[in-house]
Amino acid sequence: MILPRFISLDGIDGVGKSTQIATLAERLTRAGCDVMTVRDPGSTEIGARLRAILLDSDLRMSRLTEAMLFMASRAEMIETVLRPALDAGKTIISDRFLLANVVYQSTGDGRPAGKPIVAPETLWQMGRIACGGLSPDLTLVLDMPVELAMARLDGPADRMEARGEDYMNRVREAFLRELPRTGGRGEVIDAQGRPDEVAERVWAAMSHRKTGA
Repeated sequence: MILPRFISLDGIDGVGKSTQIATLAERLTRAGCDVMTVRDPGSTEIGARLRAILLDSDLRMSRLTEAMLFMASRAEMIETVLRPALDAGKTIISDRFLLANVVYQSTGDGRPAGKPIVAPETLWQMGRIACGGLSPDLTLVLDMPVELAMARLDGPADRMEARGEDYMNRVREAFLRELPRTGGRGEVIDAQGRPDEVAERVWAAMSHRKTGA
């Protein structure tokens, strides 16, 4: 069995990505993989600073500005972290990647005076430039009803969460709609149930996907 070497886990906030990433990293390590986990945006000094700006609910910015900041953070991570790690033979698990950028910045908040969205095709084109041809071998979208996911959240809402439940429903729909554009290397995982049950679904998806499939 040839396991994917670059895996992205995505989905709306509250679906349990952090838990599943930790579990998958442990299982891959037991399988003999040299595992690195990253988060997008983040994982570099520049990325961490941009992440703080992007998630600051007190700052106002256009969707295009948001998109470009996400792209800049990702480009820096790819060149300074991901490519060197892959060249060194590591297996990478990323908490979000380009798909999330496309979904969030192309989804309207439903308000008449809401910020203009960016077309998905424009975001995919921007992403191809920012990523320099690098994309995950497998993208897993953890999926559950929005009301269940939002009930899991605690603490103050960030910029994305503050847009409300209706917005998050549109984000969920966009994840499912845009996932096929990851190049046929995407799969939806039912995130409902116990963490160990979800972990088995994640592992099953990993196990039947060969690198580059």
